[in-house]
Amino acid sequence: MIAFVRIDSRLIHGQVVEAWLPGLHVSRVLVADDAAAASALTRAAIGLAVPASAKVEVVAVAAADFAAAVASPERFLVLVRDVAAATRARERGLTFSSLNLGNVHYQPGRAQISPSVFLSGEEVEALRAFARAGVTVDLRAVPKDKPLALPEIEARLAAASHAPGA
Repeated sequence: MIAFVRIDSRLIHGQVVEAWLPGLHVSRVLVADDAAAASALTRAAIGLAVPASAKVEVVAVAAADFAAAVASPERFLVLVRDVAAATRARERGLTFSSLNLGNVHYQPGRAQISPSVFLSGEEVEALRAFARAGVTVDLRAVPKDKPLALPEIEARLAAASHAPGA
C-alpha cells in the first residue's frame, strides 16, 4: 500500500530519514527517479542512507512497478524528484490520495513558494490536476510542520508573479 508520496529534489536526506520514515511507519521506500536509477553511486548512497528497517528500491519512473506497490500489504514511501515525475508516476499506475511537496529546487521560471520549494505556473497547474482527481496536495518539510494547502501555494505563486522584478 502507498503510505505517502513526496516530491523532493533531494530524494533521501535527513528530513526523510529522521522525520518521515519513523512517522509513517513504512517498511519500503521506492525512489522513482531516472537520474538516480542510472547512477550506481547514487543508488548505493541512497541504500546506505535508509535504515536497515526499511527496504529501498531505486528505479526509473518508467521501470517502477507501481501496481505492485499499491497492491502490497507493506507500507511504501514513494519519493520522486519533481512534479513532472509525480505526474508520470500517476500515469504509470501509481495511485495515491495525498501528495506532499518537500523540497523543489530553484530553476529559471520557478517562483519561491516556501524556503525550500520553488514552482512554475505549469507545475502548479499539474498540482491542480491532481487536486481535481481527488488528491490532497500539501507543502511541508517535516510531519510536525503546519501543512500549506494548494490554495495557499497558488496564492504565493500569484504574489511572486506580481512582485517587483518577477
